[in-house]
Amino acid sequence: MEIKDCVLTDADEILTLYDAASELQRKHNVVVWPKFYKPFIEDEINENRQFKIMQNGVIACNWAVTYEDKEIWGEKDKNDSIFIHRICTNPNLRGNRYIDQIVAWAKTYAKTKGKQFVRLDTLGNNTSLIKHYTSAGFNFLGIFVLTVTANLPGHYQKEPNCCLFEIDLADADE
Repeated sequence: MEIKDCVLTDADEILTLYDAASELQRKHNVVVWPKFYKPFIEDEINENRQFKIMQNGVIACNWAVTYEDKEIWGEKDKNDSIFIHRICTNPNLRGNRYIDQIVAWAKTYAKTKGKQFVRLDTLGNNTSLIKHYTSAGFNFLGIFVLTVTANLPGHYQKEPNCCLFEIDLADADE
């Protein structure tokens, strides 16, 4: 198992993983991601913001990062965080707790960028994801109502309740 930057030739596989994740979200009756398109993914890859866990020659899991997230985090976003978005696991490899590898990677990555926090969000009151993320070391900060969503993907306009999570690297175990 190896964590790597995504490359442009990964875009189609990433889109397939996103489609599978959206189908799982529909099945579980939780907030469903919008359709993502190749140019969007390629832009993130070109900006070095898409990452993957490779296992046996396939993408086992991927995610994106951003370095600001004012619409979601508001005044808490003080240029001191990396924000993880769209964690997506290959449907044939679910249950392997890739979140643990992502958290270990994110702590190191955030430190190399001079950041204090690793943060993420999920929409709605998704109790299974709350449990999943807290079991990986994130602190659940609560459910907040988003008020400024115009620049966010469409699913943020449909569900204003947002669960916020963070790891404070000053408090994190090494």
